[in-house]
Amino acid sequence: MERGISLKLDTHGIRFRFWLSFFLLAVGIIVFIGVLQTGLIRPYYRNSKVQTVRTLADTVQSDLLDQKATEKGVSAALKEVVDNNACILIFNDSGRQIYDADSLGTSCVLSGNVPDEVTQLFDTARMNELLGTNHEYSINVTNPSTSQEMIVFARRIQAELGNYYIYVNTPLEPVDSIVTFFTRQYVIYTLIAMIAASVVGFYISRTVTDPIVRMKKEAGKLARADYSADFDGGSFTETKELAATLNHANEKLSSIDALRRDLIANVSHDIRTPITDIKAYAEMIRDISGNDPVKRDKHLDVILKEADYMSSLVTDMSELSKMQTGTYIPRKENMDLSEKIYEVVDMNQPLIDDAGVEVEIDVPEYLTVYADELKIGQIITNYLTNAIKHTPKGGRITIRAWTKEDEETVRMEVSDEGEGIKAEDLPNIWDRYQKSSHSFSRSQTSTGLGLAIVRAIAESHGAGYGVESEEGKGSTFWLELKETHEG
Repeated sequence: MERGISLKLDTHGIRFRFWLSFFLLAVGIIVFIGVLQTGLIRPYYRNSKVQTVRTLADTVQSDLLDQKATEKGVSAALKEVVDNNACILIFNDSGRQIYDADSLGTSCVLSGNVPDEVTQLFDTARMNELLGTNHEYSINVTNPSTSQEMIVFARRIQAELGNYYIYVNTPLEPVDSIVTFFTRQYVIYTLIAMIAASVVGFYISRTVTDPIVRMKKEAGKLARADYSADFDGGSFTETKELAATLNHANEKLSSIDALRRDLIANVSHDIRTPITDIKAYAEMIRDISGNDPVKRDKHLDVILKEADYMSSLVTDMSELSKMQTGTYIPRKENMDLSEKIYEVVDMNQPLIDDAGVEVEIDVPEYLTVYADELKIGQIITNYLTNAIKHTPKGGRITIRAWTKEDEETVRMEVSDEGEGIKAEDLPNIWDRYQKSSHSFSRSQTSTGLGLAIVRAIAESHGAGYGVESEEGKGSTFWLELKETHEG
């Protein structure tokens, strides 16, 4: 039965939280701007109105006083007063009114029912006291007749023939009604912005999280050992890099899983064979050769040989696992590589004689490197025994070592005259139990882990290693170590 799709909202999911963060940020900015605008609209509107009245006073001053009150100037001044819905009075220094214009009628507080705070402005002495050195003064008053809030602006003009005083009055639009209108509009705009922010936030969160969701699904396959998983990182650099890393890990895990299966199969075969032999020869001793010393000793030798092989296999596997898990730390010291090569050859001389091959050594008298002497000896041994195994009877094995041109690196090579290695098999020979073909046959003298151990030791030293081979022309295995001296 197919499992239904869950429509439950995951409030802890990255997609929801990303969307919520973006949405709250957008709404927070909108609310902040709205509160700021609402709080500032009153003083801003008043300041703007004062500036408008100041500009009107400038224009009237220019049209009437600076241009000697020509007919054209009077007409222009009247037009400005009407356009700005204001009333205006001009007095001379003796208190005589010399000009007035009114587009407010009974609403003008400069005539008719004049408030007390405006009346004091018509007193020249009081006016000069209020103006001080600024030459301008403005107040907000309430019209006694209409209860409407208004602005009264006064200015002193110093001219050649004396001072003039301009009074301008204009109503303030009801600020509360403006705030109410703005608030209503702002609520509508906020709703629109919230919907837009929600849509955009959902789109962005989906764009960002879709690659992560897809990679999560593919990771589920990987967790089930399904190596067909393919990670797509989308268009973002970080997710693309993560996808590339996961794809690389997938390839490695697939390769490791294949090696694991091969290892289990090969080790099972490797252990089963000596166990079978041990059991068979033990039964032969019990049933046939128990009383025959010659046959009994021969059968016991086979049992001991197989037991030794199994012991070597377990030792090699344990050592390889220890080095590959990173728990092994090389015990480095200054050592003579030339001496170690001769020592290894001497130890393996019986094996060399049995194989009927010749070993030629070409090394300087002293060649010092900084390394773990025991482990380097193991590399030389593995290279040498590998060469013996693949060199035909009567063939030659050559061991060379020298300091390279950089005078910091020592290179060692072990060359044989064997069958060589196919080019397609070269990258894989360092893997556990990797053969030139997938068919497996157990060697009586090797556990099949030698080159894998070489790689682990070399990598723990930070050393270079490799092989040069051509099918039918033999192989050359090499190792490069730093010629470092300490102490």
